[in-house]
Amino acid sequence: MRFKTLTLATASLLAVVAAPSNAAKPFYGDWGYDRSAMDSSVKPGDDFWAFVNGDWDKKTQIAADRASAGPFVTLSDGAERDVRQIVEQLAADQSRDHLGQQIGDYYSSFTDTGAIEAAGTAPLKPYLAEINGAKTRAQLLSLFIKPGYASPVDVGIGPNFKNPDVYAVFAGQARLGMPSREYYLEDNAKMQAHRAAYRNYIVSIEKLAGLPDPEGAADRIIKLETDLSKVQWTAADRRDIDKIYNPMTRAQLIKLAPQFDWNATLAKGGLANAKTVIVTEPSAVAGAGKILASAPLSTWKEWLAFRFISDHATVLPKAFDDARFAFYSKELSGVQAQRERWKRGVAAVNNALGEGVGQIYVKSHFPATSEAQMHELIGNLEEAYRDRISNNKWMDEATRKAALEKLAAFEPRIGHPVKYIDYSSMNVVKGDPLGNELRAADFQWKLDLKRFPKPVDRTLWGMFPQTINAYYNPLANQITFPAAILQPPFFDPNADPAVNYGAIGAVIGHEMGHGFDNEGRKFDPKGKLRDWWSPEAAKSFTTRTDALVAQYNGFKPFPDLAVNGKLTLGENIGDLSGVEAAYAAYQKYTAKHGQPPVIDGLTGDQRFFIAYAQAWQEKQREDAERQQVITNEHSPGRYRVNGVVRNVDAWYKAFNVQPGDKLYLPPEQRVHIW
Repeated sequence: MRFKTLTLATASLLAVVAAPSNAAKPFYGDWGYDRSAMDSSVKPGDDFWAFVNGDWDKKTQIAADRASAGPFVTLSDGAERDVRQIVEQLAADQSRDHLGQQIGDYYSSFTDTGAIEAAGTAPLKPYLAEINGAKTRAQLLSLFIKPGYASPVDVGIGPNFKNPDVYAVFAGQARLGMPSREYYLEDNAKMQAHRAAYRNYIVSIEKLAGLPDPEGAADRIIKLETDLSKVQWTAADRRDIDKIYNPMTRAQLIKLAPQFDWNATLAKGGLANAKTVIVTEPSAVAGAGKILASAPLSTWKEWLAFRFISDHATVLPKAFDDARFAFYSKELSGVQAQRERWKRGVAAVNNALGEGVGQIYVKSHFPATSEAQMHELIGNLEEAYRDRISNNKWMDEATRKAALEKLAAFEPRIGHPVKYIDYSSMNVVKGDPLGNELRAADFQWKLDLKRFPKPVDRTLWGMFPQTINAYYNPLANQITFPAAILQPPFFDPNADPAVNYGAIGAVIGHEMGHGFDNEGRKFDPKGKLRDWWSPEAAKSFTTRTDALVAQYNGFKPFPDLAVNGKLTLGENIGDLSGVEAAYAAYQKYTAKHGQPPVIDGLTGDQRFFIAYAQAWQEKQREDAERQQVITNEHSPGRYRVNGVVRNVDAWYKAFNVQPGDKLYLPPEQRVHIW
């Protein structure tokens, strides 16, 4: 089984707010919004996302090497260019330090396609020989546990849900060759086409590697993965924290799935002292064990060889790389062109040495003023949440008091870690890109093993400073905002305050809202999985969230595919809570500074909601959006806007939304949680 780092965090975009400066104009338009994006022919109450972003949607072309377009992509492109400057300078600098050598050599090895082409399949041979040499299932298990190899079951290390001060070992279902079980099991034209393309891809990889019987191997591999998919859990069930917390002793684990020879397997992985393992999907692990025993050893070896080649195709000759792109990017996401090698080299270095790169990145791209402004806005949002929790009508006093204690214990982290990962023991060899990938995976696993016996290190980050994103970690009650996200349209110190509150204020509120969503609410102020709710408060909460699930189930991006309200519930709660808290914080701002002027014919409240919708400009290729709807806990951007505003009373007043408008909900049907 493949060992991996286990994290439990909820991620989404975010940013910061500040009063406008007189020294410079906003990045977008005159007040922080580009009016040319708007489609004024659309009634706000019919489709608010299109009202704000309709003309942007019509005129925006998705880049050939991208699956989507929007602010997230634009900022990612900028961060990518910034990191490129760092890594290419290090690749050329002979006076660099050890970290600089590691970063520069990793990048130059990945981008030296001439050397990769000249090496051909020779770098693969020792690994394929090792797989082919497995004569028993015990030898197969020894390969499953090696970093960089696939496995039907994943094992990882992370904080114990019910004792978050200590690390635990986790075991659960592993990733298959296609995105989710639905790609194997659903019987519709789209999925049938994907399965046919997947078979062609396997055949191509097998032929390029010179493996025997490519056609037969492809059929056997797909049957094996289909069998595994039948026992795997749905994405929605995997987000149910109560279902995925199943601590087992060694004896219980062996009884559940004896085929994995747990005592020997864990020992070979460096976990001989792990007395308890938390199993996240017990029936899937048990099912995988039965398939491990019933499927021929030769089929498992074919599968492992194919997955090894496929998972590392980007550092193999162009034919392998192109085949992987044609399936995973073009077929599954509709992307038309392979990304330039330097862009993928940046991603590869970030994946292997991300905090090392980030340590350099923040020196040039994270001004101290951003951190100060972030702390101020987070304080405003905390005050808004405190008021809303204190004044809601459906919580009893004991549960309310506990919720306020949790809010007070939130730990915001901004920009970058207080200490960075020490990569000095990672061996990076110039000219060996495949070996570098495997050594990077091995380094990460050994790093986790070093942490395992010790108390949980709360200073660790789950994202890099150069990442355009943010997250909430319920196991530590932390909200984390990397440096790279603090840019327009999410944060612009020269924009109208309504814009900053509506855009990034809402997404900071979103991250805070995760502490009280359907899963985050189950953790206490210290990050412990503990039921601190009264039965009455929990019932009232569930009544509201069930209504939100039903609303989102009604959104259909495609005639044959609807949003999964259960799967996306946590993110939808975060969006709704974030907007309502940010609006409350904006009202506090205006109460202190006076009513905002009408700008460009728009009131402050109108600008607030327009800015929120602008932050979720998003245009996706059809296959990419379908994949998101099936597998991802986030709703597509259009519904992150329309699904939220129709529940916010202030939006109705701001845009005079009336009965008969398509998004209109009667007041008694609007969901208000926090």
